[in-house]
Amino acid sequence: MSNTDTPNGKRRFWLTIVAVVVLAGGLAYGLYWLFYARYFESTDDAYVAGNVVTITAKEPATVLALHADNTQTVRRGQLLVEMDPAIAKVNLQSAEANLARAVRAVRGAFSRSDTSQAQLRQAQVTLTQARADYQRRRAAAASGSVSAEELAHARDAVAAAEAAVNSASSSLAQSQAAVSGTDIATNPDVLAAEAQLRAVVIAMGHMRIIAPVDGVIAQRTVQAGQQVAPGTPMMAVVPLSKVWIDANFKEVQLDRVRVGQPVTVKADIYGGGVTFHGRVEGLGAGSGSAFALLPPQNASGNWIKIVQRVPVRVALDSEELKAHPLRVGLSVTVDVDVRDQSGPLVTNRVGQGVIRADTGEDTGPKADAIIARILKENSGATR
Repeated sequence: MSNTDTPNGKRRFWLTIVAVVVLAGGLAYGLYWLFYARYFESTDDAYVAGNVVTITAKEPATVLALHADNTQTVRRGQLLVEMDPAIAKVNLQSAEANLARAVRAVRGAFSRSDTSQAQLRQAQVTLTQARADYQRRRAAAASGSVSAEELAHARDAVAAAEAAVNSASSSLAQSQAAVSGTDIATNPDVLAAEAQLRAVVIAMGHMRIIAPVDGVIAQRTVQAGQQVAPGTPMMAVVPLSKVWIDANFKEVQLDRVRVGQPVTVKADIYGGGVTFHGRVEGLGAGSGSAFALLPPQNASGNWIKIVQRVPVRVALDSEELKAHPLRVGLSVTVDVDVRDQSGPLVTNRVGQGVIRADTGEDTGPKADAIIARILKENSGATR
């Protein structure tokens, strides 16, 4: 009988097997830590994030037509929603009439100023004549050829002429106050009417809502024929070409994480067959709990230490995103290569990564053309 056939022999055999398995596992883990684990920080608490550009109504109006729906790809400047322009057109006609009325009113103010100047000159001539008549009558009164009553009438005529001059001067000052230092085009009343017209033209342009960026339509909530108020969300555009990863590492994992370190990312949606490459773009300014709606108050009597997580932003390669698009909110696994410690702890980039939105056509030239036409039609002689 061999030793393995005895109970003690069998026990030793299985203990040897277990010892070999444990030793092999320990050796494998040691090799894993030696050649991989100590050079990488990993987490599966990571998700795809991106900009969600909300499309909102800018004016109170009725939705006339929808030109995009959920899951559709749109280009920057593409028409998304048409609003009913009926009220905007009426407001534009009212603003045009108001500007024409303001121009004509200013023309009238200039005419009144000219009339006041003529009246002042006439009053000054009358005053000169009245003073001359009074001087002649006063000289004649000394010789007795003019009665005292006639001299008094002449003196009263001078006083009346002086009052007329003062009245004409006041009237001229009042009329010039509205037009002095300006012409019709630069008069404050005309400029105010022009500003009102420009605002209406801008509102008219808001009747056609376009895509501010390239992306995919999501969260469409508006329907054709729906009356919407300013600020009402209608849909969203998600630029999938500019997504990133928010990886939530434990605070104990961040001692060797630096900005610029290479990162590999595997997305659950593609399994293990697709690997994305990127780099650490920056570390969050605080833990996730610090920015929660109800942040923790650890100054209470009973306190339990909880390891916090800090979001780390990972920028992805744009060409890889084109080949395998990612959607906002997808789960991913992130591995950061921490061997290179030369990068900064805090990103020093300033003013990078700005996405500029296309808000519609420039309505300035259209408003300028309308204003120029109204000024030409209502200004009369050029000043």
